[in-house]
Amino acid sequence: MTGFALKRLGSALLVLLALSVLVYALFYVAPGDPARLACGERCNPQQIAQVREQLGLNDPVVTQYLHFLRGVLAGRDYSGGAGLVLHCDAPCLGFSYQNDRQVTELLLDRLPATFSLALGSLVIWLVVGVGTGLLSALRRGGPAERVLTVLTLAATGTPVFILGLLLLMAVCAYLQWLPFPTYVPFGEDPEQWAWNLLLPWVTLGVFESAKYARLTRSSTLETLAEDHIRTFRAYGVGERRIVTRHAVRGAVAPVIALSAVDFGTMIGGAVLTESLFGIPGLGKTLIDGVRVVDLPVVVGVVLAIGTAVVLAGAVADLLYALADRRVTLT
Repeated sequence: MTGFALKRLGSALLVLLALSVLVYALFYVAPGDPARLACGERCNPQQIAQVREQLGLNDPVVTQYLHFLRGVLAGRDYSGGAGLVLHCDAPCLGFSYQNDRQVTELLLDRLPATFSLALGSLVIWLVVGVGTGLLSALRRGGPAERVLTVLTLAATGTPVFILGLLLLMAVCAYLQWLPFPTYVPFGEDPEQWAWNLLLPWVTLGVFESAKYARLTRSSTLETLAEDHIRTFRAYGVGERRIVTRHAVRGAVAPVIALSAVDFGTMIGGAVLTESLFGIPGLGKTLIDGVRVVDLPVVVGVVLAIGTAVVLAGAVADLLYALADRRVTLT
């Protein structure tokens, strides 16, 4: 397992290196003026020239990328003009001229909101999705399975922003059970933090749970049809023991792996949900950065999303191997 983990970590680092090359080429080498995009439309030619000098855009492309990579790994100094030197600690993702802040500081401020959204949604989609999938598989052919199948298909076919709007209209506007959500940090008021995130949690949780219900159902039926399960039944082992101690473990293994990937994706930013409910997370930061053409922020969020997904994929492989001992580690 240790060798497999080290090999998987090495592969993830290579993917992250390739991702950094791709992102840098896409935003800084592609046609256009990165200095103007970083500085904004209101900058005059003198300011754009200063930003170009600060970002090192007058150097060769390879040198520019190496400076960018060194900043991510070890920090970087920027020229602030008039002899002023601005230091950016690692991981340095650049400087947002629109917000007058380092991009890393901005992302760290927004990360708790996104993490809160992802964590609550994870709990809901695992409880609802896995529970629905297991019940559907164990009641195969019965009325319960048909009802659950219809509900799963309905949740799958409903876009997340439509589901969120319906919940806002029903719960906040029509029934008035809850006020319209306003994000409150956990450290300020844990109770209000939970109440204001309830609708976003339900929106993402229900949307994702449909996928997990289908996956759990198919994995459970596949596991129950394997030879060793039939052998247990032939020896008279009780059905409840077969399901709880053998079938569920094999069926839940792919669910655990997929959950790690989806959680990493959520950390990268649930763009639609954060924008809909006004949650100041990474997804909303990306939308705001695109809207005002804040290039360093866009690059920083894209790299953060890519890093979260790549690392989550590595964790998913490890969790899958731990959950299902039948997996061959290579």
